[in-house]
Amino acid sequence: MRSWVDSETFDPERIFNIRSDEEFVATALDLFRFQAKAVPPYAEYVRLLGVDPERVSLLEEIPFLPISFFKSHKVYGGLREPEKIFTSSSTTGQTPARHYVADLKLYERAFTEAFEHFYGPVGEVSIFALLPGYLEREGSSLIYMVDHLIRQGAGGGFYLYDHEALLRDMEACRGKKILLGVSYALWDLAEQHPVPLSDTIVMETGGMKGKRQELSKKEFHALLCEAFSVPAIHSEYGMAELMSQAYSSGQGIFRTPPWMRVVIRDLNDPFSRVPAERTGGVNIIDLANVWSCAFIQTDDLGSVGRDGSFRMLGRITGSEIRGCNLLVQ
Repeated sequence: MRSWVDSETFDPERIFNIRSDEEFVATALDLFRFQAKAVPPYAEYVRLLGVDPERVSLLEEIPFLPISFFKSHKVYGGLREPEKIFTSSSTTGQTPARHYVADLKLYERAFTEAFEHFYGPVGEVSIFALLPGYLEREGSSLIYMVDHLIRQGAGGGFYLYDHEALLRDMEACRGKKILLGVSYALWDLAEQHPVPLSDTIVMETGGMKGKRQELSKKEFHALLCEAFSVPAIHSEYGMAELMSQAYSSGQGIFRTPPWMRVVIRDLNDPFSRVPAERTGGVNIIDLANVWSCAFIQTDDLGSVGRDGSFRMLGRITGSEIRGCNLLVQ
């Protein structure tokens, strides 16, 4: 049975009106059929897998595109030139991923509504950002997001390496506060200025970026909790290839906004899912990725709880995903 969506259009407004599992599935199927025609690399991938988009009637039947395609192909289905190209951070010699964004207003709405879904009106929050690695390069989607949230918010700003100014301004701030930092920068702050941060949410975005030794999340969060006298460490999960973010309020348990979902695949069979609480490869559905690909097979390991929450458990060893990367082959 054909969807109301044809190969020419998809209404992004639908993703922000999802109120049930049934609406999520219906919207995902319609977006899949659109992208399987409108996004050339994904359309070719689906074709090579022998999948007929019009015969796909279950969420489980939708193929997930390996995330490496964002490095090797232009994953884009917009009818006009993109308004922005976000790039991933990468070490020397590696090719960064490129996410072509057709509509910055859609990105701004997605990250604002995702943030407010978990933390309330952004206008009531002051965000103090400690993101040196991201701030010092071009094309960071995280910097774009945080800058926009700060501008909408009650205060805050970017501080790079100026810890004294950061702590002074946070102390003077009244109301809801978030200290948002890349992991190694928060560790530096904790080591050099271990002070109680009252009425403050400390949120890490992950990433030692080779600046510090790798610790388990449990060890790292315990270190920050002790240094800043906070009961828990929050986390943000996002990437250049996604328009949306998931958040954790502690214990490494992430939750998604209504238009985003994580499913776990079998590492030995990338087209099969594993049950709840089992570890496997992380697949992400981000319906805000309207003009690129909403169905992404990542290089991360994780597990999903029975309530739809998820945990990140590291990277897949070797990390060019085992499985079907047909266009690269």
